[in-house]
Formats: sequence, C-alpha cells, structure tokens
Amino acid sequence: MVTLDNAITARLKRGGKHFEVLVDPELALRAHKGEEVDLSEMLAVEDVFENASRGEHLSRDDLEKVFETTDIFEVAEHIVKHGELHLTKEQRKQIVEDKRRQVVSIIAAGAFNPQTKAPHPPARIEKAMEEAGIHIDPMKGVDELVKTTMKAIRPIIPIRFDTVDIAVNVPADYAAKAYGEITGFGELQKEEWQSDGSWIGVINIPAGMQLDFFGLVNRVTKGGAETKLLK
Repeated sequence: MVTLDNAITARLKRGGKHFEVLVDPELALRAHKGEEVDLSEMLAVEDVFENASRGEHLSRDDLEKVFETTDIFEVAEHIVKHGELHLTKEQRKQIVEDKRRQVVSIIAAGAFNPQTKAPHPPARIEKAMEEAGIHIDPMKGVDELVKTTMKAIRPIIPIRFDTVDIAVNVPADYAAKAYGEITGFGELQKEEWQSDGSWIGVINIPAGMQLDFFGLVNRVTKGGAETKLLK
C-alpha cells in the first residue's frame, strides 16, 4: 500500500459533489487506462473524501446515491477510471525523471547501431533525446514512451532494436479485454479470431522487452494465455 506522502488524488465530480480518493500514482495510471490492478494496493486510505486535503469525508448515503454502492473499492475504481488524476508539481517531476531513466535504460539495453552492431551508451541516447526534444508524458506507459522515443531519435542516430516474434493464444474469457494491451505492446504481424471466441496473434516486440511482454500477457489473462517465441 502506498504511503500518504507518495499518494496522489483521483477526483470525480458527480451530482454537484466532488469524490476523491488517495491512490498510488503508478497503479492509478494503469487503472485509468483500463488495466486490472490490486485495488487494496492502489488505495492509500480506504475511504472516499469530498476534499482529501482537508480530510472531509463523504457519507455512505452520498456514495449510494451516486454510485449505487457503498463498497469503497468499487467506488474508488470508478473514480480512478472515469475521473481525473492530480499530480503535484513534485510528483510529476519525479515520475517524469523515473520514466526518462527507464526509457534510456531499456533502449540502451536492447537497441544497437546497425552500422557497427555496437550498442549506444546511455549518454548518447540521452543526448539524442535532448536533440529530438523528447517530452516524457507522466500519464503514458514506459513501453509507449520507448516506441515514440525510438521513432524520434532515429533521424539523429542510427539505431534499431533487435526484435522477436511471439505467438500468443488468448482464451475467449480474456480475449476481448486483453486485445488492446497485447497488440499495443508491439507490432501486430498477424491475427486470427477462433470460432470459440479465443484469439491467436503474432506480435513483433524488442528482444530486450520479452519479460515485460510475458508479464503483461500473464497479468491481463490471469495466466491463461499461451505464448511461443518464434524467432
């Protein structure tokens, strides 16, 4: 569970009232995008406020009237998914710095100069990002930031990822919900929807991000998908 010092406020306005919860920034960002997260880990305080900074609580009647439930986790999930996430200046700066470091680390570990076959040092990647005017959006995932960064710095330095194709077979129970996250991780090479509602696809991803991809697939399918490395 996130501490109060590191929590951010998620806010939703309904029926003339503000509904606020204090949440973990990373988990809240994932939930805001539709991913499944552990709500007990996401919440810093298991309560809903009208004004979290002043500690002003809402009544159970207020929750029932707007959300038709008094379950804190259900209400919090709705607020995070449909409301706004408010980062302080310090939180935004810290998240941007952390994600920039992650982007540089992933590119340095998995990309190389196709002319020399040698990897680019992190300092060279950082310099190319500065020259390209890369903006790190704290509301975007690291995998998306890596893709946009690679596209932006290619005109500046010769660089590409060594990639692999991975076949994924997702059961019908998870196929529709998992489709967007799985296909958004890399380049979809081919796909086929089966008569039973399951989905089979081949995704091309950076070789250095295989563990991240397998982790995502396991998370969105609760371990029910099958994967196979093709090349």
